[in-house]
Amino acid sequence: MPELRKDPIIKRWVIIATERARRPHDFINAREKAESAFCPFDYGNEHTTPPEVMAFRPADTTKDSPGWWVRVVQNKFPALDSSTEPDRFGHGMYDVIKGFGTHEVIIETPDHNASMATLSYEQVREVIWAYKERHQVLEKDNRIKYGLIFKNHGREAGASLMHSHSQLIATPIVPKRVAEEIAGAADYYRFRERCVYCDMVNQEGLEGTRVVEENNDFVAFEPFAARFPFETWIVPKVHKDNFGEISASQIDSFSVILKNMLL
Repeated sequence: MPELRKDPIIKRWVIIATERARRPHDFINAREKAESAFCPFDYGNEHTTPPEVMAFRPADTTKDSPGWWVRVVQNKFPALDSSTEPDRFGHGMYDVIKGFGTHEVIIETPDHNASMATLSYEQVREVIWAYKERHQVLEKDNRIKYGLIFKNHGREAGASLMHSHSQLIATPIVPKRVAEEIAGAADYYRFRERCVYCDMVNQEGLEGTRVVEENNDFVAFEPFAARFPFETWIVPKVHKDNFGEISASQIDSFSVILKNMLL
């Protein structure tokens, strides 16, 4: 059973999920894929994954069968468990929360050899729509305080299967890093009476030296205080405090700039 454990010194929560060590790998080494490896995300192997949570597929096809173009399933080796409750308890001096949460996999394409960079803009848009729909469903659960959509690319980044996919983790706590960002934005507003992200977008637009791409709804730039090489932010030009409220036109714009940043 997974747990969330709190570091008593820096107040950071971490997930302890030993079952994750059992997940399969189809990488032979850092640069060589296993061509003959079985992939549970391929067409025809739907029965080997957990049941379908949602999918974009023709109306005349059945759940957990071929025909889909984006498919979402529970992670077979989840970091968190949606069947438990976020009960909090002590372990001596330490704080622990039962490992409640959701861990889903968004399979981005039926094409085993594709990546988000090689998908069509239309297919990337469909993936973003899946993100939005799952966000809207999960935010209705008042036990969930934070949701993270992330993607590992390649073995070095932590991916265990090469088939292009993203993951969604929803937790009963707000991660320390995110809480710090929220507090920092609030401090900036109290001091300047302006939004730090609006000021950032405006200054990057005026200087232009760090802007990679821009469209009507988003700007992609290298942050002034980047933490690592090639760090890139994609920031909306209008205030949105909830990804679930992203509009259809904004999804179109986001899918274009996201794909272009991966080329």
